[in-house]
Amino acid sequence: MTKSTRTCLALLIASMATAACVGKPGPVGNPIVPQPAKAVAIEAYLGKWYEYGRYEAPFQRDCEGVTAEYSLRDDGKIRVVNSCFKGSLYGEFDQSTGRAKIVDDSEGAKLKVSFFGPFYGDYWVLDRGPLDTDGEYSWSIVGEPSGRYLWMLTREPRPAPETRALLESRVRELGYDWSLVRMTRQPADRD
Repeated sequence: MTKSTRTCLALLIASMATAACVGKPGPVGNPIVPQPAKAVAIEAYLGKWYEYGRYEAPFQRDCEGVTAEYSLRDDGKIRVVNSCFKGSLYGEFDQSTGRAKIVDDSEGAKLKVSFFGPFYGDYWVLDRGPLDTDGEYSWSIVGEPSGRYLWMLTREPRPAPETRALLESRVRELGYDWSLVRMTRQPADRD
């Protein structure tokens, strides 16, 4: 077997393993994903986020109580910790830790994120809210170039009605199909 054949075979096996881990992506909910609307200061993006809603992704299937926490690593990259409860808010707790790096010349709005191996995915902060009293962005809308993935994040588990309305309006303005959005239940919803 030649070196190039071995390399191609290794890449094929790696891509098949990746597909098996991640699963088949959902439908395209936005055929023309826009570029991020605003610059992102990473210090204001760090901290804990609650997922308000998303396009269902195979790696998040049946997740509730989803949170994402971002912090700086010693090597300058960003530590990403995603958590959820499988099946229901009372389900098994699941957590994944990954790393992210800011894409050059993106004004901090585009990142590459990896949760396994050398494989990185796109993470675009398509829009974000203003700074809150803690100096953090109050909400963000995240997507990627294929239009198959979408996340809406807020700093509180149950955002105010005005924030919910603003997120829906902004997601539609960005060209996303709202009918594909899956609302995420948070522990505050157990009441």
